[in-house]
Amino acid sequence: MSESVVPDTKDWTWVLDEPCPECGYDVSAVTVDRIPEVIRDNATTWEAVLTLEDAAARPAPGTWSPLEYACHVRDVHRIFEVRIRLMVEEDEPTFANWDQDETAIAERYAEQDPATVSVELLDAAETVAERYEWVPPGAWSRRGFRSNGSEFSVESLGLYHLHDVLHHAWDVRAAVARATVEAYDASAGAYRDGTSGVPIEAVAEFAAQLGVGARVLEIGSAGGRDARALEAGGLSVRPTDVAPGFVELMREEGLAADLLDPLTDDLDDPGRPGTPYDGVWANACLLHVDRTDLPVVLRRLADATAPGGLLRFTVKEGDGERWSTHGHVAAGRRFTFWRAEPLAAAVRASGWEVESLERYLGSQGEQAWLDVRARKA
Repeated sequence: MSESVVPDTKDWTWVLDEPCPECGYDVSAVTVDRIPEVIRDNATTWEAVLTLEDAAARPAPGTWSPLEYACHVRDVHRIFEVRIRLMVEEDEPTFANWDQDETAIAERYAEQDPATVSVELLDAAETVAERYEWVPPGAWSRRGFRSNGSEFSVESLGLYHLHDVLHHAWDVRAAVARATVEAYDASAGAYRDGTSGVPIEAVAEFAAQLGVGARVLEIGSAGGRDARALEAGGLSVRPTDVAPGFVELMREEGLAADLLDPLTDDLDDPGRPGTPYDGVWANACLLHVDRTDLPVVLRRLADATAPGGLLRFTVKEGDGERWSTHGHVAAGRRFTFWRAEPLAAAVRASGWEVESLERYLGSQGEQAWLDVRARKA
């Protein structure tokens, strides 16, 4: 058996008073009416991650695999369902002790079947989500105690519960990203064929601001649609994508595309080493980046761009994260939604000056988007 995981003995109750510096969870931004929704959305993350062929593989010795984390999240839902029920039905109950690390060993988390765990986790998430919906309006302040004496109300226990499962989704965010990439890979041709509408006005404006011959790094080129439009506008474009399927398609059609992950890969252009870009174009792709990783990506893009260079990107407006199977991709993709104010703050903190941040409706008139124009500070 692989190396043992170091037991987590930290008391995480401090997340009820301040944001988590790792996963970004901020208890002040969540209200109790959203607990069931967030739990259900989080469960779909594990459903997607557990489809990966290497879901049972540990990313490093002593670190749980996505499968082991999923088993833990499943059992967390089960434990909290019992505790919430006790708090509503009994006066100030003391919860039975639960050692998560002993359970992982005793239940052989690493050897469980990913498909079975996926079903069990979804069921447990739905059961506890319904339990929160069942809490009477006047019962959110009822108290309960852990075996170590920590006191919770139904409300604070629910918000603490959310941090646990959201933090573990953050722990496996690399696997989450790979699941989204694999979804695009499997439907690369269909996505390319089904997304033909070029953002003509945005491309023309971007090209006019930069000038003929300006060098542009495109992130998330997909089938190459925008790259061709940008080149037609007089720009010199380096098309890139994190999905091998898209890169292969672009190369087959004559585009000199590169496989590139803006979070981890060297952004320097091998064709022009040491030369910063004049602009970065990232249309409808950074919406797949984890919330805590977007500032890192934006900073790396700023570092690769010349002073005064331009950035143009779009994300979906909304709250939280969600998996979707809409459009031309059959498998689930994870989307991170943003509100204008925190998005602008993230852009500014990453070395860019926000020139404009506009809201618009997508082609179907249903989904709201945020369009960011920024300049390298």
